[in-house]
Amino acid sequence: MVVYFNTYKLRKGVSVPDFKEAVKLLIEKDFVGRKGFISFKLLAENDSFADYSEWETMEDYNAFLEAAQSSPSETALAFYAFLNMNSCKSRVYTTLIDM
Repeated sequence: MVVYFNTYKLRKGVSVPDFKEAVKLLIEKDFVGRKGFISFKLLAENDSFADYSEWETMEDYNAFLEAAQSSPSETALAFYAFLNMNSCKSRVYTTLIDM
C-alpha cells in the first residue's frame, strides 16, 4: 500500500466550511472510482491541515499523480485555491507492515 501525505495551511481569510466542501467534491470527482484508490482523510490541528490518500500500489498512485499534474481538474484547482502554496509539504510512503 502507498500513502500520499500532504501538510499545509490555508490562505488567510478563506472559509474553513467552504474548504471542507471543496475537499468533499475533490474526493468524489477525482479520487473515488480511480484505479487503486482506497481512502482519503482530511486532518486539522489549529491552523494546520493535512490530508492523506491510500493507494493499492505505487503504480496506481503514479498514474493518478501523472493525470493530476498533466491536466488538473476544476475540482483540484478549486481545492488548490484555498491553500497557502508556500506552506505545502508532500511525502509518499510505502507500507512496510500491515497490522
